[in-house]
Amino acid sequence: MTTTNATPRFRIGLVSDTHGLLREEAIAALRGSDHLIHAGDIGDPGILQRLSTIAPLTAVRGNNDVGDWADAVPETQQIEFRGARIYVIHDLATLAIDPRAAGIDVVVSGHSHRPRCERRQGVLYVNPGSAGPRRFRLPIGVGVLTIDAAGIDAQLVTLYVGAANASPSSGVRATRGT
Repeated sequence: MTTTNATPRFRIGLVSDTHGLLREEAIAALRGSDHLIHAGDIGDPGILQRLSTIAPLTAVRGNNDVGDWADAVPETQQIEFRGARIYVIHDLATLAIDPRAAGIDVVVSGHSHRPRCERRQGVLYVNPGSAGPRRFRLPIGVGVLTIDAAGIDAQLVTLYVGAANASPSSGVRATRGT
């Protein structure tokens, strides 16, 4: 049985902390995604509308998302694509489940504005950073999850670097069951 070409890649664009600003560079980086995830601090419901014109969208509410429109956005979401279970939350510090015990493969979060991609106890944690207004000297960016027969690949895409020592795009490959 050949699985290399049998299952095409599924691309999920990750965005967080837009705070009412959806940069054209972020839109360009997210184009071509099969699905999008916004990990909170959206700032304006129009951002969700714009993102949903690119691909189907899953979004969670951040601590700065307030008002009637924000009340309709859940605080957490769990979704599954190609057998990969993804848990979405804005602030990782409020995570109230054990992702590994719950069978979660990837946790996507935002809040800190710090892009980060790491594996802990078999679970891939991805924070795409902020795609909105610059905070401190942190880079502006988005992320991409790619799911294929080999596993789940996470990549951080830097759109603007805020400090001379900020790292460029980076990624982590995770295989399921390890």
